[in-house]
Amino acid sequence: MTLVPHLPRLHTLRARLTVGLVVLLAVSCAAVGIAAVVGVNGFLTQRLDEQLSQVGTRLPASLEHGGQVPNDHDGDEHGDTRRQAAGTFGARLVGARVTNKALVRSGDPGADLGVDVTATDERRLAAVPADGRAHTVELSALDDYRVIATPGRDGDVLIVGLPLEPVQATVHRLELVAAVVFGAALAVTGVTGAVWVRWSLRPLSRVAATATRVSELPLASGEVTLPPRAPESDPRSEVGRVAGAFNRMLGHVEDALTKRHASEERLRRFAADASHELRTPVASVRGHAELALLHPGPVPPEVTRALERIAAESSRMGEMVDEMLLLARLDAGRPLERRPVDLTRLVLDAVTDARVTGPGHRWTLELPEDPVTVTGDAHRLQQVLANLSANARLHTPVGTKVTVTLETDGTTASVRVHDDGPGVPEEVRSEVFERFTRADHRRHAHASGGGAGLGLSIVAAVTEAHGGSVGLESRPGATTFTVKLPLAATP
Repeated sequence: MTLVPHLPRLHTLRARLTVGLVVLLAVSCAAVGIAAVVGVNGFLTQRLDEQLSQVGTRLPASLEHGGQVPNDHDGDEHGDTRRQAAGTFGARLVGARVTNKALVRSGDPGADLGVDVTATDERRLAAVPADGRAHTVELSALDDYRVIATPGRDGDVLIVGLPLEPVQATVHRLELVAAVVFGAALAVTGVTGAVWVRWSLRPLSRVAATATRVSELPLASGEVTLPPRAPESDPRSEVGRVAGAFNRMLGHVEDALTKRHASEERLRRFAADASHELRTPVASVRGHAELALLHPGPVPPEVTRALERIAAESSRMGEMVDEMLLLARLDAGRPLERRPVDLTRLVLDAVTDARVTGPGHRWTLELPEDPVTVTGDAHRLQQVLANLSANARLHTPVGTKVTVTLETDGTTASVRVHDDGPGVPEEVRSEVFERFTRADHRRHAHASGGGAGLGLSIVAAVTEAHGGSVGLESRPGATTFTVKLPLAATP
C-alpha cells in the first residue's frame, strides 16, 4: 500500500505545457533564490568576520582591565577612541571558566557585567579553538554569535564576538522578498503561460476538431462529404506541418471514398440492371418448363424429371433475382410505402404460414393484449417476418421449438424469433446479415433446400429502411433474432 497519493493526470497537451512551464520556472526561481540567500549570507558573514577581527584588537584590553570597555574619553589609555559595535561580547577564560565578561549595549559606552553565562555557554566557549579564526557559537542568553578566541599573556583565552542576528534578519528579509517576488512571478507566468499556450495550440485544436467531425461521419458506405479542411498556420512550425499533413491525408481519404462510392454505384447499377434483365428470361424458362410438363402426349420419365428440375431451379432463381432487385432498390434509397401497419396481424399470419410450411417444428406465439401498429410497407414487413421464420425452419432440426414474441416498450415494437436449435457459430455471427452469407454445416445441414444467402440481409435492409434495427444473440441451444421498429405516432 503506497503512502503517496496519486496525483491527477494531466490529459491535455495545453495543461501539460502550462504546468511544465510553471514547474520549470519554479525550479529556476528556487535555484536563484537559494543561490542568492547563500551568497548574501556568506557575504554578510564575511563582513561580520572582518568587523570581528577589528573588534578583536580592541576589546581584549578591557577584559584584562577588569571588564571595562573603553569609550571615547579613555581611548588613549587603551589604544582605541571608537565605540564598540552594539552587541559586542567579550569574555576571558581561565581554564574552562569565564572570569571576566562584557557586553556592549546600544548607546552605552560602558560595559554590562551582568551578562549571564551558563555552564553550557562556558563549555561552548571553551570548545572554540584559539586560532584567531571566526566560529559560530550559540549562547543561551545572546543567541548565535560569531566569536574569535585568542590566547592571552597569562595562559588564559580571550574571546570576542559579534551577534549574527543582523545577518540572519537581513537574510530572512531577503527570503521573504524572494518568496513574494517569485510567487507573484509564478502566478503571472501561470496565467500568461496558459493564455500563450492556448493561443499557440489553437491551430492544433482546429485540427483536432476537424478530426473529431471526420470520426463521427458514417464512412462505411454511401457517399461521404468530408468537412472543410483544417486551417493551416505557418508551415515552418510543427503545428503547421501537422495541419498540412492532416489536410493532405483527408484529401487522400476523400479521393479513396469517392472512388469507392463510384465503384459501389457501378456495382449497384449492375446488380439492378442484371436483376431486371434476368427476370424475363428466368420467367420464360420457368413458363416453358411448366408448359412442357402439361403436354398431353407421352413423355419419358427422365424428361419429366428434368423439366421438373428446370421449373424448380428457375423458380428459385426467380426468387433470388427478385431479392437482388429489392436490395438494389433499397441501396438506392428508393422510398417505401409509409402507411399504418397492424404488426400484430402480420406476426400472426407469419406464424400461421410457418406452421404449414414447417409442420415438423413446434411453433409458439406470444402476443400483447393490445394491437401493435407501426408505420411502413406492409408487404416488406411481411417479407421480414417470413424470412425470419424460414431461417429458423431451414436451419434447425425437426422438433425444434420456435417461439415468436411481439412486445412493446412505449416507443418501440420488438419482434423476437427464438429457437432452441444448435445455435450460430461465433465466427459467423457478425456476418449473418451480410449478403450471400450461408449458415455453417451444423445449421445448414438441416435445410431442405439451399438458400441464396440473401434472406437475413433483406431483413436487415428492410428493417433499417423503416428506421429500426435487427440483432442476434446465439449460443448452443438458444438463438434469438430481434427486430425493433418504431411505433406509429398516436393521433
